[in-house]
Amino acid sequence: MPEIIHRLTGPQYDFVHAADRFPLFLGGFGAGKSEALVCRMLRLLGDNPGCNVGYFAPTYDLIRLIAWDRFESKLTEWGVPYRLNKSSNDLEIGGLGRVIFRTLDNPARIVGFEIADAGIDELDTLKTEQARDAWNKIIARCRQRKPDGTQNSAAVATTPEGFRFAYDRWQRNRADGYVMYRAPTYSNKHLPEGYRESLESAYPPNLLSAYLEGQFVNLTSGAVYPDFDRALNGTHETVRPNEPVHVGLDFNVYNCTAVVYVIREGAPLAVGELTGVRDTPAMAQSLRERYLDQGHSVTVYPDASGAAHKSVNAAESDIAILRQAGFVIRAKGTNPAVRDRVASVNAMVCAANGERRLKVNAALCPHLVETLEQQAYDKNGDPAKDTGLDHCADAMGYPLAYLYPIKKAVTHTQSLRM
Repeated sequence: MPEIIHRLTGPQYDFVHAADRFPLFLGGFGAGKSEALVCRMLRLLGDNPGCNVGYFAPTYDLIRLIAWDRFESKLTEWGVPYRLNKSSNDLEIGGLGRVIFRTLDNPARIVGFEIADAGIDELDTLKTEQARDAWNKIIARCRQRKPDGTQNSAAVATTPEGFRFAYDRWQRNRADGYVMYRAPTYSNKHLPEGYRESLESAYPPNLLSAYLEGQFVNLTSGAVYPDFDRALNGTHETVRPNEPVHVGLDFNVYNCTAVVYVIREGAPLAVGELTGVRDTPAMAQSLRERYLDQGHSVTVYPDASGAAHKSVNAAESDIAILRQAGFVIRAKGTNPAVRDRVASVNAMVCAANGERRLKVNAALCPHLVETLEQQAYDKNGDPAKDTGLDHCADAMGYPLAYLYPIKKAVTHTQSLRM
């Protein structure tokens, strides 16, 4: 196999030669994703003559317009004989093996063949569940034994499309073998002059983070917390011995959620969370063991409706259960309006003067960070509740709305006497 690296960028080279079982090339527009994927497939065929590889794309149009052309151009340039069978969608490469082309639009049809390695183009353009289904089907096909004894692999090259499958599999729930190679647009020195500037003039900042930098960002219009930045609002601080803690608590049967703060120099630091807790008694026990029994005073800012709701197998109200556990309760008669709570949070995330008072330890509060990055408004203009992010959002907001309320202007009227 001729040398294929002489025109590769740094991120492309690393991805093409990656020994990881499941490498991800996460690139901005023009970063050379498809080029890197084709080169990787040819490199693997050269290392294991007689094996087959699979090349997958969302539609056959993309296979015909992009994949076939790239494979044919390289094989022609290198003088390697090949035969492209467009009816069966495979490419026979003399002395090496076959490239089997399939689409991702119908995962149920990814059956009936074995390959040693797979390459998947633009997987993140699919809806999350469809991408997951296709991924599982593809890695099940990767079982052909390789002469060099190396493990089978499935590689993905894609532009990030928000918090979809690539984010979930390679960042949020990353397992062994899942390694990410990030390639910003400007890593490709072969792009025409002015290409990057044309993107910068066409896209808003959040889309540029995805389409230029290859970053996972919220692409949904109307993000609830648009100014949150995990770096600028980040901290590595943790709870100090005997330090008072402040807990926002959202009541949900089988999904009680708490966000834990400490207050330093008048500013809140989120340093812990509890999610998926069964009910209020279980939450009270967890908070007591984690904080009260360790010498911390605990002030809880609960959902005000907890004064009436009953927990599973409990006769007392949720707030009464918390008081009996020894916590100080801070709650007004009713919850603040959702828009006021969101405004309080956003003012702490990034004030009008640019000050960022809310800090979050992402390692200790992963669900809170996801909420701040991902929650969007629904079609009615309310924070969406169908993604499961609302529980952490509520728990986060109760203490901030109580301690740092937005002060509204008050207008006084007086009758005019004639």
